Amino acid sequence: MAGRVRLLMPLAALLFLGLALLIRVVDDGALRQYSGTALYASMVWAGVLFLWPRMAPVTAGTLATGFCWLVECAQLTGVPAELSARSLVARLALGVQFDPVDLAWYPVGVAPLAVLHHVVRARRRTASPAARPADTHL
Repeated sequence: MAGRVRLLMPLAALLFLGLALLIRVVDDGALRQYSGTALYASMVWAGVLFLWPRMAPVTAGTLATGFCWLVECAQLTGVPAELSARSLVARLALGVQFDPVDLAWYPVGVAPLAVLHHVVRARRRTASPAARPADTHL
């Protein structure tokens, strides 16, 4: 199962990125801003599960949201803005300026994925009553 998760998470991240770019093409207002924030968090969630494919849904969601909050709060230091001035990749990954509204949008991008993750895991356990202990430790 972990191998399958590792294969699916980069595809999920690409899907989230593609959706964010599509929205940027068709909208230049609030939808563009806030969906981009939520989809950024969705990509972080995919990254967490890529690194730790057996992680429990709530743990993965909490870690992804916490990472996003950390990056957002780091913008208060000015370091991400400095790095973003030199690199497009840094700009995309770290942002430029703190926006407290973003703190509320990160869980919007993660919570539905954590719920879906939980449902998929529960169905898999139901289908296979002898769940491996490694899948339930986190």
